[in-house]
Amino acid sequence: MEFFLCALIIIIVVILRKNPGEKPYKYVVTQVADVYNKYAPYSYKQVADQVKKMGLNYSTKDYAFQVALLGASAFGITYLYFYNIFISLLYVLLIILFIPYLASLRYKRIYSEFIFEQIQTYTTNVIMEFMTTESFVKALEGVYESQILEEPVAGDVKMMINLAYQNGDIAPAIEYMNGKYNYYIVKNTHQLFFQVTAEGAKNTKESFEAMLVDIDMLVESVYRDRMDRANFHKSFLRYGIMLYLMVMLIQYLLGVDTYLEMLNMTIVNVLLHFIIAINTFFLINGERYYNQNVGAE
Repeated sequence: MEFFLCALIIIIVVILRKNPGEKPYKYVVTQVADVYNKYAPYSYKQVADQVKKMGLNYSTKDYAFQVALLGASAFGITYLYFYNIFISLLYVLLIILFIPYLASLRYKRIYSEFIFEQIQTYTTNVIMEFMTTESFVKALEGVYESQILEEPVAGDVKMMINLAYQNGDIAPAIEYMNGKYNYYIVKNTHQLFFQVTAEGAKNTKESFEAMLVDIDMLVESVYRDRMDRANFHKSFLRYGIMLYLMVMLIQYLLGVDTYLEMLNMTIVNVLLHFIIAINTFFLINGERYYNQNVGAE
């Protein structure tokens, strides 16, 4: 236990020395955001701004509620494991440090759903415009000028238009959009446009109508998957909490006095920490799955 205390003190001292005058929690939140920005396909600021624009961002009250709920849960559960206030407070601190990560997962899911809806709007309307204009670039211009798309998709459509005019070919524009959005409806739609525009395919009306039906079917399956994930998430959380509370069953079977005597054994303490770590990893991995990209391959 002394090791954990010393490690915690060292971490806090390093944070305070590197960032004098800045609160340690704010520093941790900033560092989590920086790591996310480095490895994520789009920046955390971009995601957070869009979620805020949609009115779905966490307020200070929401964060305070999460701190209170998760902190109280962590304290209660770990106290049942170790009957040690210091260890419980240490776990409370650790779980609070995970809150920015959990919030980023939620923001990513909301943003992913927003992007998928924009992609659905983009593919559907470009196809309908093309069936009227019979020109891929003019179809892009019509969709862009209608202002039915929002950033960043609207800006990417504008980039496609510029690339098409600069190169005199739609291939670079298609390659750019395919690289930005890894959705099979984007790639299939663009492949159809390429065959019609660059290769001169004929009698494509039925192909475009079939593509629109395919998009509708994908949207339906994605929304069904979203509901299935939500139901799974509720059951998953209940199951995860029950795993934590299995120690209560052990204490009931052995008796509290016998359990307290066992806590004097180092191997028992190590095993209990391992159980908590495994259960926590199980829950966090489930949260990550629940918040994965919507509709992407």
